[in-house]
Amino acid sequence: MSAEGTWNLSIATPIGKIKAVVELRDQDGILTGVAHGAGEEVALTDIIRVGDRVTWKQAITKPMRLNLTFDVTVHGDTLQGTSKAGRLPSSKVTGERQAAPKHPA
Repeated sequence: MSAEGTWNLSIATPIGKIKAVVELRDQDGILTGVAHGAGEEVALTDIIRVGDRVTWKQAITKPMRLNLTFDVTVHGDTLQGTSKAGRLPSSKVTGERQAAPKHPA
């Protein structure tokens, strides 16, 4: 199953659950992406897709400045995995793909 789409993520961190939205797009066989959350939009870097597994990095400034590394596995319209910020413990990540907008006939 493709990792492409818009994903609603929930990240269970030591300071509580954080919601984010990640958009993944395939451009000529290369996966690109952007994340939205806490009032900021950041580009995803070092995106690697191997089968159903996708890893990427992103730098955020809210709620604090952190460099995050994600490692998730896509299962149909859901995903699960981890997010790691530096030396902090890994946080559990779950996500659901947003339904594609329906176009009027």
